[in-house]
Amino acid sequence: MKVILKEDVQDLGTIGAVLDVADGYGRNYLIPRKLAVEANPKNIRQFEHQKKMILAKARKVRSAAEQLSDKLSAMTLCIEARAGDEDKLFGSVTTKDIAEAIARQGVEVDRRKISLDEPIKRIGTYKVTVKLHQDVTASVTVEVKKAGLSEEDS
Repeated sequence: MKVILKEDVQDLGTIGAVLDVADGYGRNYLIPRKLAVEANPKNIRQFEHQKKMILAKARKVRSAAEQLSDKLSAMTLCIEARAGDEDKLFGSVTTKDIAEAIARQGVEVDRRKISLDEPIKRIGTYKVTVKLHQDVTASVTVEVKKAGLSEEDS
């Protein structure tokens, strides 16, 4: 089945691409979610007409992602977690914790866009990558500190 992508689809293609996909994937996933339309002559003519608007939308989305990237790169997040001896955490700091810390700073980021090479299990400072757009990533500094102890208790 040939389809025209109306939006970027990860691991498939970008806006405006005419692709050959499996019938079931196109009919049951892409078309119902309005990510693509069937590539028949009528839709191809209509899409050529709409292409300018879609490309303008893509530029706007990328521009917004770049602005958000600048904002995130300037952030330093402080996350408190319970830790035992040798600064080892009782659990780990996950992408959900990082997304909540970013939200407290006034910026909403989907936790699935945050990538950790491995879970954070020790106290320290880490660089975390946030993929905001296909071509735009941000690097956020995350400081993990010991929670529940004041300076007097040490």
